[in-house]
Amino acid sequence: MSEKTVSLVLGSGGARGLAHIGIIEWLDQHGFEIQSIAGASMGALVGGIYAAGELETYTRWVTALEQIDVLRLLDFSFRSGGLIKGDRIIETLRGLIGDWNIEELPISFTAVAASVEDHKEVWLNRGSLFDAIHASIAIPTIFTPVRFKGRVLVDGGLVNPIPIAPTLSDKTDITIAVNLSAKPDPRYRRSPSHRTGSDGKNSYSARIAQFVDSLQQKLGSREEEELGFFDVVSNSMETMQNTIARFKLAAYSPDVIIDVPSNSCAFYEFYRATEMIALGRAQAAQDLQAYL
Repeated sequence: MSEKTVSLVLGSGGARGLAHIGIIEWLDQHGFEIQSIAGASMGALVGGIYAAGELETYTRWVTALEQIDVLRLLDFSFRSGGLIKGDRIIETLRGLIGDWNIEELPISFTAVAASVEDHKEVWLNRGSLFDAIHASIAIPTIFTPVRFKGRVLVDGGLVNPIPIAPTLSDKTDITIAVNLSAKPDPRYRRSPSHRTGSDGKNSYSARIAQFVDSLQQKLGSREEEELGFFDVVSNSMETMQNTIARFKLAAYSPDVIIDVPSNSCAFYEFYRATEMIALGRAQAAQDLQAYL
């Protein structure tokens, strides 16, 4: 079977973006050649790492994360631009993957960000890969904005959560877009499955784990009367991105849309990588059967 060439559009959606890994793995295993990637936010992170040929390395790392590991990656900021700087996450990934210039990647890649100053969508397709990723994942109020090539940039999902436009001039066989904000599915009710790590017998580690669990329960609360800052920000972002995503999909009409239910994972649940990767594989198999 000859390989079908693909332009792959990876949407924003926080930890649900881990499903992108499963989708890419499925494509690679079933005769699809990804020649071009455009991504926003988590789509930019996974897509950029794949374009650099290091998705397997990232997958091993992210599937080993426990809740306490996620918390340790947060470098809290005392500036007004956001709660978390994001430098620790990016430097950890840069050390794990190595940095590239985007124009030297073996696969065409564009990360999408939003300019705070002129309110425009910005396509990042030259310069440091991880600087571009950092800008694309900088969720307003959560992460501090990123200065990149003289512009102050934030999360690309603000303006284009499914960035199909950067792929329109591609000469590939099909364009596949991954929508991480699809209609909720009752099969994916969130459950309080919190992992505490292998050293739970140690009293100090156990107390840390209990703290993380209690914090997670507060952050993950869906009771109206208990909505806090984190819930308001994340739910507001999701509402806005869902609306924009519907318009973008209607305007550009990719050949295939792979839908990941919006209730399959909260956007901060990065310790659920194994589940989300499996979900990505399943959705790809379901939505791409006609192309096999």
